[in-house]
Amino acid sequence: MKKENVGLLLGCIGVILFSLTLLTTNVAVPYFGATIVGLGRTVIAAIIVGIVFITRKEKLPSRSQFKSIVIVAFGAVLAFPLLTSWAMKSLPVSHGAIETALLPLATAGMAAIRAGERPSARFWIASLIGCGTVIVYASQLGIGGFQWADIALLAAVIILGLSYAEGGKLSKEIGSWQVIAWAIVVGAPFFIIPIAMQFSAEMLKAPIEAWISLLYLAIVSQFLAYVAWYGGMAMGGIARVSQLQYLQPFLMIVFAALLLGESISTFTIVTAVIVVCSVFIGKGSKIKQKQNSMGKPEQIISNE
Repeated sequence: MKKENVGLLLGCIGVILFSLTLLTTNVAVPYFGATIVGLGRTVIAAIIVGIVFITRKEKLPSRSQFKSIVIVAFGAVLAFPLLTSWAMKSLPVSHGAIETALLPLATAGMAAIRAGERPSARFWIASLIGCGTVIVYASQLGIGGFQWADIALLAAVIILGLSYAEGGKLSKEIGSWQVIAWAIVVGAPFFIIPIAMQFSAEMLKAPIEAWISLLYLAIVSQFLAYVAWYGGMAMGGIARVSQLQYLQPFLMIVFAALLLGESISTFTIVTAVIVVCSVFIGKGSKIKQKQNSMGKPEQIISNE
């Protein structure tokens, strides 16, 4: 398989795993609260990562790599989990579908700024078609008025787009699992006090589905999904792989149908087909890599 195709496959795995994040957040937040769900997942993941680091005797990142890890930690470990957990206390999943539809565009824009990627006009057209289709679809779900929680979600999307671009770039140097693992280790110590202040003995009585949801958020959403996602962006290109996120709202609907028994309408199927087509159009577009400091010529990545 071509390197780019392997990257797209890893990206697909990451998107599938991320697709359960909002659903499990909705289940966990009523029992544990936004702070425990948003930040506690990182502390749980940090315990696992710490064991792996000790076993492997992992070496410390360089100073420049550490700066990138801080950016990843701020977006993927702090801002996005906390902002989405707070927002989803008062918003339906359809709101999340609209805001997350903007994430691929945010990631592609940040990739141009931070990673030097220069997508072609064909890529941006395909990306806008996918984004517009998802927004139109989500708007038909009856989302209601704009709220402060929507602003929190939009801020989370922009910050996570920066985190994705920075993590995808850094994954080429130290590996995808190391990027998110170090971000978790960097962020977790700052979360212990806020978690301790919000924790109550009543939370221990939460039902099994709430605990399963919290563990999924900690082990899968906060760690394993990022391993696949950052690895995919490193191999397939940040901007191109980010387009796969347009499929996430529809995967959320599929999981809702499988787990909650919700029906899937013809409108949903038709819209999903349009989004898939836009992803394939963007997949074949050319993406130039900005000339590096060594004076090497621009690299052109294409699946055409």
